[in-house]
Amino acid sequence: MVEPIPNIVLPPAQNPQQEGIWLEQALLNWLNQEFPPEQVNTQIAHRAAQIFVRQRMEDENDLISLVMAIVTEMEAFDFSNSFYGQFAIANAVSDLLLDSLGIDRCCGQ
Repeated sequence: MVEPIPNIVLPPAQNPQQEGIWLEQALLNWLNQEFPPEQVNTQIAHRAAQIFVRQRMEDENDLISLVMAIVTEMEAFDFSNSFYGQFAIANAVSDLLLDSLGIDRCCGQ
């Protein structure tokens, strides 16, 4: 029988603001490396980090819930001047967090 992949839970937030600063910079770097840098990338990274920090301050540690909050709240963001959309941003945040935890995101491992 196939075992389900367990939820990934982040450690409790010690300093959500510092996590947000890290995430904003890491996401901005990722955005600027994937396609030619755009001015809107700064706004995208800032908004995603704000959502993340608020969720962490509300004691949300489940990665899936954090990603879904970013997808849902980024729906209102105007992506018309960007190559990206809310799903790409949420997936990038997930990848950055997994990398920071040392979790290999390849092939469900």
